Amino acid sequence: MDIAGLSTQMAVTSLQAKVGTAVLGKAMDTSEALGAGLVEMIDAAAMERSVYPELGANIDMRI
Repeated sequence: MDIAGLSTQMAVTSLQAKVGTAVLGKAMDTSEALGAGLVEMIDAAAMERSVYPELGANIDMRI
């Protein structure tokens, strides 16, 4: 049994797990920021709708 090789392999596995966790954390932060931006856009649209309730309610068509 190669103790040095085993130790190296355990260190590599540990590092891979830590990097994977860090990447997942960054992805979650990005998703949270995008979700917050989407909520802001929806709120802004709702606010404009409350200020101009007639906006978009009618369609003028000519044939």
